[in-house]
Amino acid sequence: MAINFGDFLNLNNKKSKLGDFQDLDHIDGLSISTISANLYNNNERNDLVMFYFRDGAEYASVYTQSNIISENIKWNLSLKNKKISALLVNTRNANVFTGKKGYQGLKDIAEELSFRLSELQIKDEEKPVKIKSNSILFGCTGTIGEKFPTEKIKKNIPELIEKIKYTQNKYIWTKAALGIMTTDLAPKLAMEECKVGTTNVKIYGIAKGSGMVFPNMATTLGFVFTDANLSSNVLQKLLRKNIETTFNAISCDGDTSTNDMVSIFSTAKAKNSKIKNMNDPKLKDFDLSLHSVLLNLAKRVAADGEGASKFITVFVNNAKTQEDAKKVAFSIANSPLVKTAIAGEDCNYGRVIMAIGKSGININLSKLIIKFGDLKIIEKGQLSNFYNENEAAEYMKNERIELYVDIGTGKKSFKAFTMDLTKKYIEINADYRT
Repeated sequence: MAINFGDFLNLNNKKSKLGDFQDLDHIDGLSISTISANLYNNNERNDLVMFYFRDGAEYASVYTQSNIISENIKWNLSLKNKKISALLVNTRNANVFTGKKGYQGLKDIAEELSFRLSELQIKDEEKPVKIKSNSILFGCTGTIGEKFPTEKIKKNIPELIEKIKYTQNKYIWTKAALGIMTTDLAPKLAMEECKVGTTNVKIYGIAKGSGMVFPNMATTLGFVFTDANLSSNVLQKLLRKNIETTFNAISCDGDTSTNDMVSIFSTAKAKNSKIKNMNDPKLKDFDLSLHSVLLNLAKRVAADGEGASKFITVFVNNAKTQEDAKKVAFSIANSPLVKTAIAGEDCNYGRVIMAIGKSGININLSKLIIKFGDLKIIEKGQLSNFYNENEAAEYMKNERIELYVDIGTGKKSFKAFTMDLTKKYIEINADYRT
């Protein structure tokens, strides 16, 4: 896939218009650089993005739960610093199954980048500090098992440093979001402005991901930035809390990636009062806004699923436990039969019934209700007397499909977000390496 900013502006796909995205502007303490390192053998396609924190940033991350992980995640997990100086993200190569050479490549790049950033500190800062290689975080995404392009990335670091933008705007944020894409059709950006206590703060985020998405983030990179003054400990707890009903509530195809990573970075430039724990009442607005940013990004990932023509929300209500509700929701969201029926605009409620049945939870058919949008399909274990095939067929033409399942055994609920399964999905993944 070769897409650059110029291509993006010319896309006819309405999901990809620049106007669809919020007006992300500047966050103090953060700088961004986006270039082409020719990783796709296409110099017009940006594929290397750096986020530079001149005074360091507190941070927290959650990673894939796959038993096979990328070398960059191994590197990130080895870091003991509570603050980092930069995040470097490359596309085209996942740095998985690259062994010692893949890990050594990251070390070499970190040393080169830290050296160049230390030089920049001397040039630009009144009180320069030495940037250490173990304060560099990495994000990698792309093909598994191919040699990591260490030398290509290293030789482009001078240009990366040269093109650092100390002040951001919507254009720069969109370029950064484009630069981390792989098979995505559209960049993913979100923002909220809120308060910590009485202090105004910003929360900006970008993400990538459109396939290999389930059950915990999947082939997803998500990066959230705030100027709030929050410790790594508080950030970690907030991220873990909010990830469950956002990035861990999406599925495209039921496959889990080796590279999943969602991180949050705090530059502390907003100078809000000190927050000692995540239960501080002054954090309530920030907590809700962080969830909103994460959910916005997660929905964009699901809506941009490979080959997707429809965005699907599965609501499961009144289950005995939230875990039961989640099992039912993902049993439906991951079903190829459900997803292909929706792609074909077929109100095949039998496939939803099948998916509920195979979820493994106890079902009381006399209480089961299934609705497609506002249309009641199943009630009391049988087809509703109000079911109208023509109305259902018309509803299935919508780009957004909502499936409601009422279990009737408790009060717990869960929402899952997914997409339909089209012929285009097969084409994209059949031709991914070629």
